[in-house]
Amino acid sequence: MSTHLSKLLAACAFALAAAGVCAPAVSAPAEKHPKAEDVLKAQAKKSKAKSKKTKAAAAAAATAAAAAAADPLSPEVAEPDITDTVVTDYACELNNKITIYTNEKDDSHIALRWKKRLHRLTRVGTTTGALRFENPHYGLIWIGIPAKGILLDSKLNRQLANECKNAQQATAVVAAAPEEKKS
Repeated sequence: MSTHLSKLLAACAFALAAAGVCAPAVSAPAEKHPKAEDVLKAQAKKSKAKSKKTKAAAAAAATAAAAAAADPLSPEVAEPDITDTVVTDYACELNNKITIYTNEKDDSHIALRWKKRLHRLTRVGTTTGALRFENPHYGLIWIGIPAKGILLDSKLNRQLANECKNAQQATAVVAAAPEEKKS
């Protein structure tokens, strides 16, 4: 008899559920917590402020870049004057050529010819004694040590020319090479 009763109760429950009597409770409008609202508002304000700051910074950078490009008289952009300079040619790996123009009166700047373009580079102090010259507008960095020179692109983070040697540096390497023994 208990099996019949349990079957009867199960059938009634099924019938009531099908009829919608035991329908799930309808969700009432969600009650918002006051602190949750404050947190959401603060996050929205932060994101708006961030987007305004990044937009302002991007606009300022674009304006500065446009001003530098528009001002051909800017020393970083303008082609340097190479009259009355000492010319040094460098032969680099992969048949690259670099020409450096130095002025005896101004040791804080050089003019560097790379890929048919003349760039003005400014000297940057180093602790190692290497000669380091930079042009932040074009991202060029020339590093000269007694054995060789190297040209870097700081914007693309790569080497442009390596093992650059002038005539004096190239002859020093030849002189340092061991002589062949005569038979």
